[in-house]
Formats: sequence, C-alpha cells, structure tokens
Amino acid sequence: MAITCQTVQDYLHTHIPLAKAMAVSVESLQGGVILTAPLEPNLNHRGTAFGGSISTLAILSAWAFVHVRLQEQAIPHRLVIRRNSVEYLKPIDGVLSVHCQAPPQNKWGQFINTLMRKGKGRINLEANILCGQILAGLFKGEYVALKPNIHS
Repeated sequence: MAITCQTVQDYLHTHIPLAKAMAVSVESLQGGVILTAPLEPNLNHRGTAFGGSISTLAILSAWAFVHVRLQEQAIPHRLVIRRNSVEYLKPIDGVLSVHCQAPPQNKWGQFINTLMRKGKGRINLEANILCGQILAGLFKGEYVALKPNIHS
C-alpha cells in the first residue's frame, strides 16, 4: 500500500485517539511532515490554542516523520518519544500547523545504521509551530526506534 497523507492520517486517528479528537490533518509528507489542527477543539480558556494540543501536534509531526520514513524503507519498528521540549513564542489564535523538518541526511543514515546494527536507534528532530505564516513555537524531540524483538 502506498503511503499517502490520508493513510498516515487514518493511522494516527485509529492508533492515537487523541489525534482524532484534535481533528489532526496530515497536509504534507514531502521534505518532512506538516500536520494541522483546527483551533476549536484545541482551545484554552483564553480563546487561543491549548499548550497541550500544541505540544501533542508537534510530538505527532516528528513521530509521523520517523514512522513514515521507516515504513518507506520497510524497516519493522516500535517507535517512542524519549524526551521533548516546546518553546512557546506567540499565542495561536487560528489553525495550528507544525512542520517537522527532515534531519540532515548523515544524521538519518547514522540513525538507520545504529537501528539495524544494535536493534535500537535514536534521532533528534525539530519542528516549527506556526499560526499562518507566524512562527509561534519551536519543538525539539528525541525519538527511539526499536526493532520489534528488542525490549528495552
């Protein structure tokens, strides 16, 4: 089956119910991953985007990036986030958008080599959190991929 924005969105909505509750949409898989979510189901008491929704969307964008790339390379995996940070720069009063950039090719290559050799690989990813064209936040996350038979 081809990996498309719709298949990734369906996967997220099925396997991560919060993604469906947030109305997450997969907008692009080219050169990274772009996810969006409407403001209404992600509001806080001030009429702007809830910080937890912003953080979740960022975590999902980078998670989806790794998941899709490993699927494209037919590498079976279990994928988890190890740590993350979000710097909130501006309130978001419209559609939430997060763009996880592809890491440098050498970093991705090291990640794959380590995963294949040791059964476990770690990679750091970054994402821009946007409201329209305005940079509203910065995300950094470390993800760990495990071969399915590795339990650590």
